Amino acid sequence: MHPKALLEACAELVGQALKLDHPADSVVSRFFREQRKRLQLGPRERATLAEATYQVLRNKLRYDHFLPSGSGPRERRWAILGLHDYLNRQGQADWLQAALTDNEKAWLSACLQINTNDLLERHRHNLPEWLVTPLKAQLGDEFWALVASLDQSAPLDLRVNALRAKRDAIQAELKTAGIKSTPTPYSPWGLRVQGKPSLSTVEPFVRGDIEVQDEGSQLLSMLVDPKRGEMVVDFCAGAGGKTLALGAAMRSTGRLYAFDTSAHRLEAFKPRLARSGLSNVHPAAIAHERDDRIKRLVGKIDRVLVDAPCSGLGTLRRNPDLKWRQSPQSVAELTVKQTAILASAARLLKSGGRLVYATCSVLPEENEAIAQAFSASHPGWKPLPVAELLEGLKVPQAIALCTADGLSLRLWPHRHGTDGFFASVWQAP
Repeated sequence: MHPKALLEACAELVGQALKLDHPADSVVSRFFREQRKRLQLGPRERATLAEATYQVLRNKLRYDHFLPSGSGPRERRWAILGLHDYLNRQGQADWLQAALTDNEKAWLSACLQINTNDLLERHRHNLPEWLVTPLKAQLGDEFWALVASLDQSAPLDLRVNALRAKRDAIQAELKTAGIKSTPTPYSPWGLRVQGKPSLSTVEPFVRGDIEVQDEGSQLLSMLVDPKRGEMVVDFCAGAGGKTLALGAAMRSTGRLYAFDTSAHRLEAFKPRLARSGLSNVHPAAIAHERDDRIKRLVGKIDRVLVDAPCSGLGTLRRNPDLKWRQSPQSVAELTVKQTAILASAARLLKSGGRLVYATCSVLPEENEAIAQAFSASHPGWKPLPVAELLEGLKVPQAIALCTADGLSLRLWPHRHGTDGFFASVWQAP
């Protein structure tokens, strides 16, 4: 595709994504689907358009600062900056010059001569102020290291299906297929892949021996530590990644319920379940956390994972639009929901059972505050120090993965190379 045509398509896609009325990944997918015949994009063009759009979402405040000095449609100016930054990382920045007018070349050159360190903080961190305050309070001088990590796209992590395969064998098979990977540093099931290769036709994926799953998400599944023959509930199963990890850990024995309020998500989960070879998983759509299907299991369950609906702000490397689509008001609404879901899920456990509360958020009000409130309102429930649990599971550097008191899991992109995750664990009285 000629650079001019690609820039025009990028401006169109960026304009749609920055309406912020739908998740960016769904906007990008819909754009490619709807424009398939008109644009006839190849894999490389699709990747370039998607990554340039995410660059705009990551750096919107800085780009907005540069926009007034240029001319023409703002979507085109956003696209120029996003495409330049992405192509520059690929060593192909000059390719864009053929798409630009003389005025645009001069404007882009002027923008590139500005020293980022001379800009205001807001133009350097590209985060809404309501999010900056709690991050600085938690991280102090590490805040800028987090900012730098959020400017990078997340790596591609795979989880090896422990029911069927060994990690070293899968790594060797992927290498034969031209896909380089390294073992993840913490999860014994994980492989981190270089680049973003297509996996849909790779044999280990086709036969269900690997699934895409961030290493942090794998560690959450490990904390549940389900045993063979137990009754286990994944209370907010979503796309089912953790469900599959739990089922494999149970060696496809016992009974594993995958509950979610979205029947659509559970339906999309079924092909993954079929590939996995698991026979102990029972997906079920529920209306809410007090659904009759839940009530029938009260006091019968050995382990419950509550991967609660949350802001998703731990996934900003993958979903940079979330920092613009979430707000203090939406987070406040989520904390009410999280509190209710956790309380309902706790009722399922039998005496001595294990409850795991988790989010992919970096906000204390969705994490520590929810855990502390649960402990205060459930005095008989014993908090289990996550650092000790991880050490018992032989996870390397377990203490470094946790809060200072060792009570909770607290993963950060800049520290651990994972998405931002939190988890607390209790034993039922």
